[in-house]
Amino acid sequence: MIKKLLRIIFSLVGVLFGYGIYLLLMGLIKSTYLADKIRVTETQQFIATISFAIIFGISFYLLTPIFREHGAKLAKNIETDLQKIPTNEIITGTFGLIIGLIIAFLISQVYIGIAGNEFFYIGTILSVITYIFLGYLGILVASKKGKDIIASLIAARKSATPKSKGKDSEATPKILDTSVIIDGRIADIMKTGFIEGKIVIPEFVLVELRHIADSSDGLKRNRGRRGLDILNRIQSEYGIEIYNTDSEKSLDEIPEVDVKLLKLAQLMNGKVVTNDFNLNKVAMIKGVEVLNINELANTVKPVVLPGEDMTLFLVKEGKEVNQAVAYLDDGTMIVVEEGRRFIGQTINVTVTSVLQTAAGRMIFAKPKNTNKTGNKKDDTRE
Repeated sequence: MIKKLLRIIFSLVGVLFGYGIYLLLMGLIKSTYLADKIRVTETQQFIATISFAIIFGISFYLLTPIFREHGAKLAKNIETDLQKIPTNEIITGTFGLIIGLIIAFLISQVYIGIAGNEFFYIGTILSVITYIFLGYLGILVASKKGKDIIASLIAARKSATPKSKGKDSEATPKILDTSVIIDGRIADIMKTGFIEGKIVIPEFVLVELRHIADSSDGLKRNRGRRGLDILNRIQSEYGIEIYNTDSEKSLDEIPEVDVKLLKLAQLMNGKVVTNDFNLNKVAMIKGVEVLNINELANTVKPVVLPGEDMTLFLVKEGKEVNQAVAYLDDGTMIVVEEGRRFIGQTINVTVTSVLQTAAGRMIFAKPKNTNKTGNKKDDTRE
């Protein structure tokens, strides 16, 4: 049914196109020296009009499948390109296009007035060129300078209206993913007031949490229930927005939760709060801002420099030969070279190097005085 309707529509477009071509040709003939040599009767004009309309109508009818195929590909490519463009750039580009078309309309009226009826086709061609040029120029200028224009408008609006008392109206929305909810530290960070703005929980994240909480695996089930408890705590103390994604058709077509999360962040112009290292990397590729709780925790840890002395209790063996492992109060692992024989003792060590990665921090050290060992738990022998 839709294919037949498209063929009918394209056929009508072809008829109108053929009629327009006929009028253009007649205008060219009348405006040149051929007008005196070629005499066309009304009957001949009628036959020519019908012929042009039928020929182009049939042509468009036969070419409808090709138009439909290429049109679908073009629409898909445009949709793919638009998904990569931030929403604010699309809005500013559309605004620039409208301004450009309005200016082109005013200029085209001058062209048509000067050309008159005798040279109307010249005015039409110049008008089309003006519409295309100014429309493109409007999009280009708005895209390049859109941020500056929006910033100036916001600044003017702020100066004209009284400031809002709340902070949430100006801050960027923060979208929580499953990993950061289960981790639980987000509630303590919110308590300190470091996170401002609206806290958003997408509905598909809630569904994933519920599935984890209903898992047959005991560990997953406990993690899921912990996540739900953290959500209840945040809801009761700070308030959160459950974002219903049913209205976003573009999200329904995406099966992966992480990709949905990044797409939603682009739509809302928000930031994703996560602990997922891989999600952090993908977000950087897609241009989505991320707040990583692990990176924050690593940043606020005490700074340890090579050459500093520390007192540690060696817990277990390391992976390499003669290595021992100790931990700081914040959970940072310290690898002590040549410390295997001191396992179970509290000894003084000297930091040799510090390795900082996105996943965490690792400190390497050596016993300060190998002859003066620490106090062993069982250091007396009868």
